[in-house]
Amino acid sequence: MDEMQESCCGQKTKQRSEKEYRDLINRLARIEGQVRGIRGMVERDAYCTDILTQVAAANAALNSFTKVLLANHIKTCVTQDILDGKEDTVDELVATLQKLMK
Repeated sequence: MDEMQESCCGQKTKQRSEKEYRDLINRLARIEGQVRGIRGMVERDAYCTDILTQVAAANAALNSFTKVLLANHIKTCVTQDILDGKEDTVDELVATLQKLMK
């Protein structure tokens, strides 16, 4: 199972499976490509509606990334912490969800 660790700075880190890592990195690479494409459209004076369509696609990709990361977090980190009796993780999850829902 993936495991959480404390870094040298006292911050939490997570050891991800190779599959989870590759999936997240691939999603981020596609999002980076979309954002670079949007920049190129602005530099080429593309029509506003065309740019806005691409921005909506990039936002959807970021939202999808967020959903996958959140699901992985709940299935691994949160579940394991609850099993270990670390109930403060639920408060952390609630605070994170509140930030995401702004």
